[in-house]
Amino acid sequence: MIHVFYIDPLAKLNIKKDSSLMMALSLKNREKKAYLLFEEDFYVSNTLETKLKVYKFEGKFEDDGYYINNFELSESFDLQIDKNVTIHMRIDPPYDQRYQRYLWMLDYLSKQTSAHILNHPTGIMKHNEKLSAFGLKNNVESFVGASLGAFNKFIDSQRAKSVTDFILKPLDLYSGIGVKKLSINDNLEKEFLDKVEEFGGAIIAQPFLKEVLNGEYRSIYFDAQLLGSIIKKPKEGEYLTNIAQGAMFEKVELPAHLKKECDQVSKELLKDGIRFIAFDLLGNCITEINVTCPGLLVEVSYAHNKNFSDLIADHIIDS
Repeated sequence: MIHVFYIDPLAKLNIKKDSSLMMALSLKNREKKAYLLFEEDFYVSNTLETKLKVYKFEGKFEDDGYYINNFELSESFDLQIDKNVTIHMRIDPPYDQRYQRYLWMLDYLSKQTSAHILNHPTGIMKHNEKLSAFGLKNNVESFVGASLGAFNKFIDSQRAKSVTDFILKPLDLYSGIGVKKLSINDNLEKEFLDKVEEFGGAIIAQPFLKEVLNGEYRSIYFDAQLLGSIIKKPKEGEYLTNIAQGAMFEKVELPAHLKKECDQVSKELLKDGIRFIAFDLLGNCITEINVTCPGLLVEVSYAHNKNFSDLIADHIIDS
C-alpha cells in the first residue's frame, strides 16, 4: 500500500511536532512508500487519468524519538491513484467551504479510483466535532444557533441553575481560536450578536466549567483502540487548555468510565470510516470528538515515552 498525506503547506505547519509528518516519517522509516500531497496539486476529473503530483521527503526524529528535525522535501513525481493508495486527509480546519470542497472531491476520488481515504470524507462530513459530543448521554449543556431569542432562553435556564459564567465559541474552528469567557453580568446579547456576525452564523454557548482549571484530557484512538492520553492544563490565571495557546501537558491514565464512553463512540464512528480520533474530555463529559485532522500525537507520544505513530503504522500496514 502506498500512503499519501494530504497536508497544508509546510510553511503553515509546526514541523517539529506535526502529527501528519510524524506518521509519514514513521511509515518511511519502516521502508513503506509514503509521500506528501499539497492543495495546489490536488484535482479530480471525469475525463483525465488521476495522476497526482506528490513529493518525497527526508527527515528524522530527534534523540527523544518523537519530535522532528531536518525535515525537507525532495523530488516530486506523478502518482497514479488507484486501489493500492491510501490518502490521509490531514488538512487542518477550519471546516469551511474550502474544506467541504476537498471532502467532496476526496469522496468522488474514492469512488472513481477505489483509493482508500483516512479518515473517510463522508464520515467527516457526518460528524461535526462538537455537535457529535453534545448528543451523548453525558454532555455539557449547550446552545448552538444564531437566534437571539433562543439564546436568551438558554441563558435564563442556566441562570436558574446558578450558572454565572459562560463560554461563547465558533462551531468549526480549532485550537481555542474565537473562544471567549463571559460573566452573567456582561452584555451577553451584544457579545452573542457580535460572535454571530464574526463567524457568519450559528455559534456555541455553554456554561463555563470550572473543572477546566484542573485540566482537560486529550485521548488518541486509532481503529477504536486507545493509544494514550494526556491532561492539558491552562497557564496560571487563564482557562484555555490548548497547547497552541500555552497550556502544559503530562501523561495521564483515562478514568475507566470515560474510557468506556470513548471506546463506544470510537466503535460507532469506525462504521463510518473514522479510524483516527482525538477526544477532548472535561469533567465527566466528552466535549469534542476530533475527526478532521486529529492532533497532539507527538505530545501524547512524548508524555508516554512511546512513539504512537509506530502503533498507527502497525494498524495501517496490517489492515
